[in-house]
Order: sequence, then structure tokens, then C-alpha cells
Amino acid sequence: MSIGTVLNALRDEFPEVTISKIRFLESEGLIEPQRTPSGYRKFSAEDVERLGHVLRMQRDHYLPLKVIREHLDAMERGEAAPLPTVGRQRDGEAVLEVSDTPTVARIGRSELLAAAGIGEPELVEWESYGLVVPLEDGVYDAEAATVAALVAELGRFGIEPRHLRVMKAAADREAGLVDQVVAPLRRHRNPQTRAHAEARTKELAGLTVALHAALVQTALGVRLP
Repeated sequence: MSIGTVLNALRDEFPEVTISKIRFLESEGLIEPQRTPSGYRKFSAEDVERLGHVLRMQRDHYLPLKVIREHLDAMERGEAAPLPTVGRQRDGEAVLEVSDTPTVARIGRSELLAAAGIGEPELVEWESYGLVVPLEDGVYDAEAATVAALVAELGRFGIEPRHLRVMKAAADREAGLVDQVVAPLRRHRNPQTRAHAEARTKELAGLTVALHAALVQTALGVRLP
């Protein structure tokens, strides 16, 4: 299957997924699709199934990519691999636990550095530009690891953190627009309506991400394989 076919196959369950997301997961070693002689990706049914597992573990269990990769590799080796989740904190570090229920991930600073493959000076610089922001208790949510990995990947192409401030500002504006739409739902007296606000937020976030990717591709005059 082409990457576009894979995208269509996944979007029913994961409306926020994009081609850029799939390519990023490939760069992180989560999937290894074959390549045609001309360089286009060709995905097997097993690749699509593995992608689904990765996206579910991110969405439902808030796991860092490093933990997801280790979990899937253990499964492929035939080892018993109960699904871990990032739970309680110990000395500022995330402690992996086995649980059947989702929990919001909180990762420590050293784990974030390891997940992104960077050093302390890089993280300090990124924080100064607002690209990575710690929570009030000094730890980070799981998405910070994804942001850090992407910033590091862009750095390999010579794109410095200071260049990414415009992207951060655009993301903040897009988030503000989504928040403006769902704010009335969050303030509603009906608990079911307030709960619907989260689903609507995810849906709108997926649409804005897809639109942003399409606009960038259009501006560059390229089509991602």
C-alpha cells in the first residue's frame, strides 16, 4: 500500500493522523516499510496493524515512543509484554507500571532528554523559545517527548530552534481558535455536553493539523510520498 492508502485506512479510527505523523513514526523506528526502486514507501498489512497499535498506545495510554517501541519489539520476539503505562512519580522520574486503565503520562526531565536524544543545553534553549514547556511540578507531559524529537530531527537539516518560533506562534493561534469554538461546550451545565467538548477538541485539532500540512505542501509545491 502507498502511504496515502495507509492514511485513509487509519483515519476512521485516528482522524488526527497525517502523512507527516506516519513519516515521523518511521523515522523513530516504529515501522519499517519497504521502498520501491524510485524511493516510494510500500506498506504491508502488518505495517498498518503495527501503526494502529502505536497510535492506540499514544492515544489511550499516553506512552512515550521509546516505551512503545520496546513494547512492540518484545511482542515480536514472542516475549510476555503486558502493556505499561506512565504513572506515579519517584524522585522526579516517571515510573512505568502495568495497568489496564489509561493514565495521563508525566515524564521526568532525564527521561525526556533520553527519549529525544539530546543534552541539557539543548533542552534549556528549547524551553527559552517555548517549544518545550514543563508542567507546574517540573515534569512534562508525554507529548513533550514527541515535540522534542521533532525539533531534534529538524535540527539535523540546519533548522535551529529560533527558526521554529514562527511555528510555535502559529500553533498557539490555531489552538486558540479551537479553544474558542469548544469553550461554550466546556461551560455548559450538562455534563454530557462538557464531555463532548473533549471529543470535539480532538476532531478540530486533527482537521487543523491536516489543513496546516496541506497548506505547507501547497506553498512548497511538493507532494509527500
